[in-house]
Amino acid sequence: MKGVHFLISTLAMLASATFLVSASDPSSLQDFCVALNDTKSAGGYFGAGAVFVNGKFCKDPKLANANDFFFSGLQNPRNTQNPLGSNVTAVNVDNLLGLNTLGISLARIDFAPNGLNPPHTHPRATEILVVLEGTLYVGFVTSNGDGNRLFTKVLNKGDVFVFPIGLIHFQLNVGKVNAVAFAGLSSQNPGVITIAKAVFGSQPPINPDVLAKAFQVDDNVVDYLQKQFWYDNN
Repeated sequence: MKGVHFLISTLAMLASATFLVSASDPSSLQDFCVALNDTKSAGGYFGAGAVFVNGKFCKDPKLANANDFFFSGLQNPRNTQNPLGSNVTAVNVDNLLGLNTLGISLARIDFAPNGLNPPHTHPRATEILVVLEGTLYVGFVTSNGDGNRLFTKVLNKGDVFVFPIGLIHFQLNVGKVNAVAFAGLSSQNPGVITIAKAVFGSQPPINPDVLAKAFQVDDNVVDYLQKQFWYDNN
């Protein structure tokens, strides 16, 4: 009997764990859910109003069309004449509405020689990067509990590298010509937090005393950094 009770208890715990995992990010319950930016164009699918699904409203599936699942223009190089020498073109649920609830998105990243996609994180996605042209020095840093280890690699055309979800990572063009990479991300809206811009360019600014103590530098250094223009390459 003890074995039976143990088996039942184990199955109950597994069932509870499965429920908790699935409840945090439920799978899609329909073929697709084309996003809407307002309830007025819900097409009556939800009666008087619409419901939120993964942060976006759903269009009546009967009103969906091929353009809801289409994006054009990623073959075109982007302008990299900026302080970072890079330009990120994101394709996510904000500009490809058919991605809603599908848990995936894409980005093209253009680099000038010595161009940098600065240290940043995607709070909601793992990223897999493939180099189409050029040579990139890439890397990520693990969490505090893992000792903040740095993993780096030099990538050439056709090489692939993965950046685990939430970890700080970067890409630097170490070649003498332009570089291009494409990144797949495991979220329809992965988000991006550029570390330097978020810390020193927040609005309103973080109290300088906080940053001076955190970075163990003089207040004048923090003041200088907070007065800089932190360019956003996204």
